Amino acid sequence: ISDFSFKFNSSVKLNFDGGDLTSDSGGLLIEEFMHITGITKLFRKFKTKDSSVRIHTDADNLHQFLSQIFLSYYNDNDADELAYEHVLTTALNKERLASQPSLSRFFSRMDETTIKQLNCIMTELRKMAYAIKRPEFVVFDLDSTLLDTYGNQEGKSFNYHYQDFGYHPLLCYDAITKDLISVVLREGSKYCSKDAADFLRPIFEEYTGSYPDVDCMLRGDSGFASPEIYDLCEEYGINYVIRLKENGVLRKQAETTLEDLKNAVDINSYDYAVAYGEFDYQAGSWAHPRRVVFKIEKPKGQMIYMYAFVVTSMASEAQQIIKAYCKRGTMENFIKEGKNEFGFSHVSSQSMTVNANRFLIHALAYYIFNLFRRLALSKSLRNCNANTIRMAVFKIAGKIVRKSRYKYFKLCSNCVHKEDFIETLNNLQQLCIQLNE
Repeated sequence: ISDFSFKFNSSVKLNFDGGDLTSDSGGLLIEEFMHITGITKLFRKFKTKDSSVRIHTDADNLHQFLSQIFLSYYNDNDADELAYEHVLTTALNKERLASQPSLSRFFSRMDETTIKQLNCIMTELRKMAYAIKRPEFVVFDLDSTLLDTYGNQEGKSFNYHYQDFGYHPLLCYDAITKDLISVVLREGSKYCSKDAADFLRPIFEEYTGSYPDVDCMLRGDSGFASPEIYDLCEEYGINYVIRLKENGVLRKQAETTLEDLKNAVDINSYDYAVAYGEFDYQAGSWAHPRRVVFKIEKPKGQMIYMYAFVVTSMASEAQQIIKAYCKRGTMENFIKEGKNEFGFSHVSSQSMTVNANRFLIHALAYYIFNLFRRLALSKSLRNCNANTIRMAVFKIAGKIVRKSRYKYFKLCSNCVHKEDFIETLNNLQQLCIQLNE
């Protein structure tokens, strides 16, 4: 092995003869989490359309790719570089991981039935999570985003809102826990609310049927101001807070409140001023009148008036409704984390059906990671984003030492987040006791 020296200090030497090492020792934590909670057992039910016997089974391939995403390896090609990576081979109990061609063939075998299987896995994950700690209140944050496409991919089209080509998927998060409830891939040209009611229906059926004691609320921006969504929420008894696009009719309904605000501003025309109000309103496409609350505000140092209109089924005061809606902005951070830190945009196949499966698997990785974050991770890291968590407790250098009966992962002695690692491991053991109960 050749040694390399440095000019800044000639006594420093370097070579690549360090032995069996890994830079991802902390990945064992999330593997332990999946084992304790029984998540890995769910992978055994996953089958592609070709059930012929293979060295690398469908369950193993799904497990491997999810584990790669946990460690921020999002591409099929990464599998070749990770072929003998110790954490991953240990987790899957293999000498060698599936290669890039094997993973690519695995994805190409996917179809509509595997989409259903992946959605079923997400539903089972929710049952597991709620068995440990059931929420009292769930806020369904509904939104869409743009995923980049390349070449002549099926379903690629121009989206006028984003002014770019790509896919335009729907995503639904729980705003309180950050759990990703469901996703669906759509063609890029589809409007925000197109097929949104069909997307929400199975979610509402699940929660009203399996968790009737959990209060639920739907929150969405003006792109989802659709009578089909209002009707669906009312059918299932789900409260909703959805913004309406500002127009002359709505502004006219708020004229009295505007005049009161203007009178107050006449006394002090420089400082910030705001007023709230409400009225019953029925648009031409609505089956019946609904409650609309609004806010009119004047920015500090300006003489313009800004409106915000929200349609809701809730009976809270107008100011509380507006405040509840404004918290919807946190979902943008969830989507950003999914795209930047879980590879949501890695939908590189020609087939849109295959890409829908890819998207679901990346979403599944996000969901499992978030469950790990909120159910097992150390308290000091629980509110951190995924990359911060990876650098703290996943990306830890370790040396592998094999004994006659054991394989030791000897982690870096100077690990900065050693206490967080140990606390997380202890949390996992307590989680095991809780599940056994």
